[in-house]
Amino acid sequence: MIPTAYPAKEEIARLTARMLLEIEAVHFNVAEPFTLASGLPSPTYIDCRKLISFPRIRATAMDFLAVTVMREAGFEAFDTIAGGETAGIPFAALVAERMALPMTYVRKKPKGYGRNARIEGAMHEGQRVLLVEDLTTDGGSKLSFVDAIRATGATCAHTAVVFSYGIFPETEKTLGDHGVRLHALCTWRDVLAEARAQGAFDDATLEGVAAFLDDPRGWQAARR
Repeated sequence: MIPTAYPAKEEIARLTARMLLEIEAVHFNVAEPFTLASGLPSPTYIDCRKLISFPRIRATAMDFLAVTVMREAGFEAFDTIAGGETAGIPFAALVAERMALPMTYVRKKPKGYGRNARIEGAMHEGQRVLLVEDLTTDGGSKLSFVDAIRATGATCAHTAVVFSYGIFPETEKTLGDHGVRLHALCTWRDVLAEARAQGAFDDATLEGVAAFLDDPRGWQAARR
């Protein structure tokens, strides 16, 4: 079934934040910050992969992602869906099912044997591809996937994620300079607002997270 009638973007953001909090995918720790893949510290960490273990929440989030893409990019904007290895693969399959489209996935690097492929599945020259991932921080990790898709002769002008950090101003510029538009269900500010509304964390933690969101690079530089 292709979803068409769903809440406004702001309500989708609130409900997605609520779902992420409900399944405990959101982690805040100001006293002992997490280390991100970049090696930088952060008082926030999110595990969108947990969504796949909660059927009702998973289904709702994927409905939201499909309708967001169709609203913002068009109902007939894509010929196939590609998931980024590994977290994007289940989400790409679920979105492809909802949009009645074929699905492929993109490896982080060539397989190393056999066809030495980065693209698994059937992707053809001229196809319009939507790249689906679980989240984005500064947008940089998406570029390698986009380049691998374009190397087949297909086009990739859009990427869709459940969650975008939404605090690094370079994210949309990095993607935009590469000819890619970002579609996301919610950001850290949406999660913080819902966490405050629920009283999900103590006030000191929420204020510490807010300070990070207001100046993430400064916060990180002070703790390196």
